[in-house]
Amino acid sequence: MSEFAPSSESASSEPIRLLLGDDQELVRVGFRMVLDAQHDMTVVGEVGDGQQAIDFVLNAPPERRPHVALMDIRMPILDGVAATREIVDNSDTAVLMLTTFDLDEYVYSALQAGASGFLLKDAGPTELLAAIRAVASGDAVVAPSATRRLLERFVPSLGTGDGEGDAKARLAQLTEREREVLTLVGQGLNNTEIAETLFLGAATVKTHIGHILAKLALRDRVHMVVFAYDAGLVHPHI
Repeated sequence: MSEFAPSSESASSEPIRLLLGDDQELVRVGFRMVLDAQHDMTVVGEVGDGQQAIDFVLNAPPERRPHVALMDIRMPILDGVAATREIVDNSDTAVLMLTTFDLDEYVYSALQAGASGFLLKDAGPTELLAAIRAVASGDAVVAPSATRRLLERFVPSLGTGDGEGDAKARLAQLTEREREVLTLVGQGLNNTEIAETLFLGAATVKTHIGHILAKLALRDRVHMVVFAYDAGLVHPHI
């Protein structure tokens, strides 16, 4: 099957509404061709800068309000990091950032602003579609190898602000199984892969992740990855 083929998932359910934010029209056109070919996705808008992204999300009628904003980090007027902060703080729209290795210094700032994950701008259609579906379902995109490399490069120097000692002390709140799940999340495994590795059901993995987030007061899956590095459960391969 072609990787551009429309998804067969639940055509009867409401499609994922998407906003494309990039100052390069050709990039938006390329993404739109792939996304509009999916039965479970629809592009509801395109913008060329961060301020336009904020205005679209906050002012769109409910039927056009995007579930996910796919947004470049560096844009004119207002960059993607500042736009992400406003969008996440004032709406239910999740943000999936686009980045390139020469813009790595923005990665952690965008995580702190509430981004649900990252893709490299040259990601293939399969990776793009999987990331969008994950973010739309409330997950965070930390599994793709490109995102792992970005986190491995920047998390050790930036951290969560806890410090390794504090992070390790907080691990005492977790059960042995929860530590295993946290470690695998930190290694970039998704829920299905964790379930297969630990011989658990997918629902059980979700329950463990919910407990971990609550016990450690972490916002989302991306911050679980950052915490796993801080606590020494996962080490960068640089």
